[in-house]
Amino acid sequence: MDKTTITAFATDLTYCSPVNCVAPEVALLPAYAWMRIFDPPIFACGNPVDEIFTEFKSRDIIGAHFLTPREWLPAARTVISFFLPYTERIRSANSQNNRWPADEWLHGRIEGQLFVFELAKQIQKTLSGAGYDSLVPGADARYKTWVKEDNYSSNWSERHIAYACGLGTFGLSKGLITEKGTCGRFGSVLTAMDLPKDTRQYNDIYEYCIKCGACIPQCPAGSISLEAGKDLAICSAFLDKTRAKHKPRYGCGKCQVNVPCETGIPG
Repeated sequence: MDKTTITAFATDLTYCSPVNCVAPEVALLPAYAWMRIFDPPIFACGNPVDEIFTEFKSRDIIGAHFLTPREWLPAARTVISFFLPYTERIRSANSQNNRWPADEWLHGRIEGQLFVFELAKQIQKTLSGAGYDSLVPGADARYKTWVKEDNYSSNWSERHIAYACGLGTFGLSKGLITEKGTCGRFGSVLTAMDLPKDTRQYNDIYEYCIKCGACIPQCPAGSISLEAGKDLAICSAFLDKTRAKHKPRYGCGKCQVNVPCETGIPG
């Protein structure tokens, strides 16, 4: 088994799995029934003992509560990170209104996360079946998320893992810019299988961001500026409003649409 095999397996699952569609019984409108959420993912593999994971424990990055790959799985030899880009239908719907998230985007955020876990667990199952201990940190009982200094934090950040593995760099809006853009969801799997590692093709955390400021007017909460980037407390407060309005769903994603990094690396 190699990354090519895993990618082919994940592509088939993305197209064929009913979990990657909105089930009729949860669709906000009949028109959303069986709407496909994600296009096929892209992958990158990282070294679990890369010193960058220890750097994430810095208070200025994530914090001491972050757990390194081998704190999750001592036998880990590869960190597999993947990005699932949203379909054009979901992206287009969310670009139409600058006040509230589109229903399609809300489905992508909530029902889409179910497929993120489904894909990760199927990869884990395949690797474990081949004899390699594997684990999905985001679905593990030890995974925790909480509000810290008015911002959400966790002991395993999928965006930071993706950055470490080589999938992309952060943008002004704090989204991660990949070769498939920023619109989508990240997931990861730890495995004892020793897969070839990808090299980060960048040196700066904001290298792919051209600081064009296109995401600034897109934010309905006014949380982004060229000088300070994104104020996560303001963003979080707006997400709470979407949660109250659309309960049990929530989300926004306005800073990820109608921008140069929506579907690729700017320039």
